[in-house]
Amino acid sequence: MILITGGLGSIGSHTARALLDLGESVVLTAHRSTRPPEYLTGEPAGRVVVEPLDTMDEAAFLDLGTRYEITGIVHLAAARYDLPDPVEYLRADTRGLLNALKAATEWGVRRFSVASSIAVYMGVDEVPLREEMPLPAVAAHQIPVFKKTAELFAALTGDSAGFETVNLRIGTVYGPLGVPDNPFTPVPRLVSAAVRGEDPDLAAPAYAEDGTDLCYVKDCGRAIARLMLAERLNHTTYNVSSGRLVRYGEVAAAINAAAPGANLKLPEGRNPDRPPDTYLDITRLQADTGFEPEYDVERAVPDYVDWLRKHDR
Repeated sequence: MILITGGLGSIGSHTARALLDLGESVVLTAHRSTRPPEYLTGEPAGRVVVEPLDTMDEAAFLDLGTRYEITGIVHLAAARYDLPDPVEYLRADTRGLLNALKAATEWGVRRFSVASSIAVYMGVDEVPLREEMPLPAVAAHQIPVFKKTAELFAALTGDSAGFETVNLRIGTVYGPLGVPDNPFTPVPRLVSAAVRGEDPDLAAPAYAEDGTDLCYVKDCGRAIARLMLAERLNHTTYNVSSGRLVRYGEVAAAINAAAPGANLKLPEGRNPDRPPDTYLDITRLQADTGFEPEYDVERAVPDYVDWLRKHDR
């Protein structure tokens, strides 16, 4: 069985779905709601198990290994991104990570994957972003600071304990169960507003020529599942995303096509205050797992719109 912390979140639940589709069973931890989305229900008994867990509780974490035969861990659980005190944020995420690494060590898992982020490349000017690039020692935001150190913590522990580690440098993900007011991309707000017939409430305007590396969450889950189950991996760090730059103008056109009447219009050109656009190179991921994105914007947005018409987020 594969344990996924944060397993009922957007990325976690779609990773679980992808693992199930590949024949694996999963244990999903959740700190708040323990009700799985409908795409994880209806499986035979024992294939999907949901366990309430505060990842900062070491004893409760380790107890899972006494009840399930866990062979791999995908550590996605994270502290709230908007915690105002960086010390509290770092304490919460670090304790959760260390407990996950201790569990991996005691259980003798084969592979441990930890969620990193495209944000660790902050300060890198080359395009596209490749895993072998040196990462600048900048501390512009608490999330990339923790993600960089998480990669090192995992590598150090894995080398000592004898399990494989995989750093998942995840791109800009959107889709079902995602955070509707995601501060790192306007896409969820744009799609949600179109579905509800409202004007999008954006902290900063999205210009038509602004772009980012967008990855639909179903593709993200498939990529992580393949990395967990691959017979052999040639690297410890993988970019996980679509591998292309998507302009917000493309997103707006897809929204208008999927939600007639939305009539979404973005300012022309680029935001003059925005840093240069970049995207992740996914050559490693493709070569080692055979992964190919299935959801371009034209397919992803209608799927997302259909989901939001039936759900809150």
